[in-house]
Amino acid sequence: MTFSKIIAAAAVAAALAMPVFAQERTLQLGHLANEDNSWHQASVRFAEEVARLTDGRIAVEVFPNESLGKEIDLINGMQLGTVDMTITGESLQNWAPMAALLAVPYAYGSLEQMDEVASGDIGERIEEQIVERAQVRPLAYFARGPRNLTSNRPIASPDELDGLRMRVPNVPLFVDTWSALGAQPTPMAFSEVFTSLQNGTIDAQENPLALIRSASFDEVQSHVNQTEHVRSWIYLAISEQTWQSLSEDDRAALQEAATIAQEYERGLFQESLAEDRAYLEGQGMTFVDVDGAAFAVAARDAVLSNVADEVRPIVEDLFAAQTE
Repeated sequence: MTFSKIIAAAAVAAALAMPVFAQERTLQLGHLANEDNSWHQASVRFAEEVARLTDGRIAVEVFPNESLGKEIDLINGMQLGTVDMTITGESLQNWAPMAALLAVPYAYGSLEQMDEVASGDIGERIEEQIVERAQVRPLAYFARGPRNLTSNRPIASPDELDGLRMRVPNVPLFVDTWSALGAQPTPMAFSEVFTSLQNGTIDAQENPLALIRSASFDEVQSHVNQTEHVRSWIYLAISEQTWQSLSEDDRAALQEAATIAQEYERGLFQESLAEDRAYLEGQGMTFVDVDGAAFAVAARDAVLSNVADEVRPIVEDLFAAQTE
């Protein structure tokens, strides 16, 4: 036998001796964000980690842009066992009232306070209720950019709103909160906001920096008033049916992968906040510091009147923490 044949035979023998892990299962993860969004990038990282930690036995296919279905449809599919995973947040309050705590105006004065709630006892109670009532199991959470008020003049306190005509989502909590603050909120489809700002139908709107940037509101608004009135998070979640069908080892692998994805997303999130602010300032927008405590005090009663009885005591405590 020639030397080359000996080497080739040895390579074949080595390959046959190596353990082979065939793919045993594919999980589908559908979500609403686009490919540039940090949630999607973190989902891809999650898929990579699952493959690594299970030696390729479990694959995760990620479907962005609602290509697997809209959020509520995916949740329904997870309950039926026809969908494995999604990224979802306060929409879960349709089944689990405590999920409303993911996005309550002025409940969290800082990202750190929000993290304390999301990762602490209250967060555990939220997750337990979601599992029990929605049959969806959160594995990790991602932060969402705080919502800020844009306008064509600086607004540093509620007194300066003075009947400001502003667009809000068609959500009673948002309408009542901004009315209590002194604005004149107008529910409107997001697709109509730019034109309405341009022609003067409305004077202001509120959204996270990333959306202010992607919607080019810098072309029709001059100021970003840093109200940060809604800080929220969203879950990377798995169907409870899918979860229960996994072995203990595979559950541990998915949980570890989710923890890694959460840390990865947080880094992307922080970078995007800085980049979006720098971009908007470069386009000429002025960032205005506001009296956050004054806004929270003025919004309190309207917020409390719009939350379910089950979560109202918790919201009251969160508001109290803002004024300590």
